[in-house]
Amino acid sequence: MKHILAILSLLLTVGLAQAQSRGLPDFTELAEKQGPAVVNISTTQTVRGQAGAMPFPFDESDPAFELFKRFFPRVPGGGAAPREFDNKSLGSGFFISDDGYLLTNAHVVDGAEEVTVRLTDKREFKARIVGADKRTDVALLKIEASGLPFVKLGDPSRLKVGEWVVAIGSPFGFDNSLTAGVVSAKGRSLPQENYVPFIQTDVAINPGNSGGPLFNLSGEVVGINSQIYSRSGGYMGVSFAIPIDVAMDIQQQLRVSGKVNRGRIGVVIQEVSKELADSLGLARPMGAVVNAVERDGPAEKAGIEAGDVILRFDGKAVETSADLPRMVAATRPGVRSVLQVWRKGKLRDIAVVVGQMADESQAAARPPRAGRAPERSANRLGLVVGELSAEQRRALRIDGGLVIEEVRGAAARAELRQGDIIIALIHRGSTTELKSAEQFNKLLAQLDRNTNVTLLIRRGEMQTFVTVRGLNGN
Repeated sequence: MKHILAILSLLLTVGLAQAQSRGLPDFTELAEKQGPAVVNISTTQTVRGQAGAMPFPFDESDPAFELFKRFFPRVPGGGAAPREFDNKSLGSGFFISDDGYLLTNAHVVDGAEEVTVRLTDKREFKARIVGADKRTDVALLKIEASGLPFVKLGDPSRLKVGEWVVAIGSPFGFDNSLTAGVVSAKGRSLPQENYVPFIQTDVAINPGNSGGPLFNLSGEVVGINSQIYSRSGGYMGVSFAIPIDVAMDIQQQLRVSGKVNRGRIGVVIQEVSKELADSLGLARPMGAVVNAVERDGPAEKAGIEAGDVILRFDGKAVETSADLPRMVAATRPGVRSVLQVWRKGKLRDIAVVVGQMADESQAAARPPRAGRAPERSANRLGLVVGELSAEQRRALRIDGGLVIEEVRGAAARAELRQGDIIIALIHRGSTTELKSAEQFNKLLAQLDRNTNVTLLIRRGEMQTFVTVRGLNGN
């Protein structure tokens, strides 16, 4: 009996080991078949600097120099004689066709005077930059060759969180290195990156991996490795890739015209918080609330107003405010699109003709602040407010509004500031434009002390919604 139990135990252990082995992915075939389509990219740029400039912690030939040169520019030494030196950087890329077209990151080739592409068979080619788009960090290169290995393209929308993915690239100059991990999240928005719904992974990505492909287990490219989140300059388990469908749309425009045309409608938007949704009468937080509308822009011509919540764009749901810039930018200028907006408790459809996004944004000048009035008691929000003069209203181009002269209590916690202009009060889906301090204080006096109040605030040339939780007094 003991022998039988021992045999059964052994069989169970072997069975579990085999099951676990079957559950782990095998990357060998993927590396063998897809590796040759991935290339090492090196660039050279002549930089005019100072002989006495402060040195980097890495030599210019070190692959880690790529990371440091992006975030820690050289500071010239005082009075030193200028000199010229070759600034070199390394990255990765991959062929998308057999005739020499390949993708990489725009930052890999930014400012490059010479780009060299090295294949796994050690052949080297000088590459031509067909075009680069800094807003999405995608660049299209071309080498003069044929019969080249190229990747298969996958569908990033079918990726699932927890799914295995693989990166192949040249971290620190080590060609054709493979690292693996899982999809951590999809549709990530990053600061200053409004046009890419990034794929977040825990795949080990380091300097030199930039521009390399991210594969699914079917050997299809689903993204381009672009960024890492790091406090040390190296891998810390949070990496971001550009979805390949976004990159392919960009490369198509670069191939045809050498530039990317993006749509715009001329609005400043804000995320809809739970408190703001309650104030506006929305069933749940979703969409993008319009803070300001550009004068004579496409949105103003269509009838979009500050305070509107854009819930759909051409039938596609705007779940978060980050969705809208991507949808609009992906729309060709001149196209007539339909926006579904929530205005004063009702849904309505508004057609807008999408405009052309300019290459460079223009900085708006900050208008003069209103003067400070004599000391007075704060209202139930903890605000001391004053009325604007006719001259101030003309300067700000508004008909009414109240200037915040002092901030106390709950209002201070809501990050309201002295000098902010309160345009309107919003409560339970009803919006009231403010004309006088007396009107404002009477409105507050009618509200329950535990209620949430949302204010439309003008701050410089920008407008934003601020929610204050709870009122003072009864």
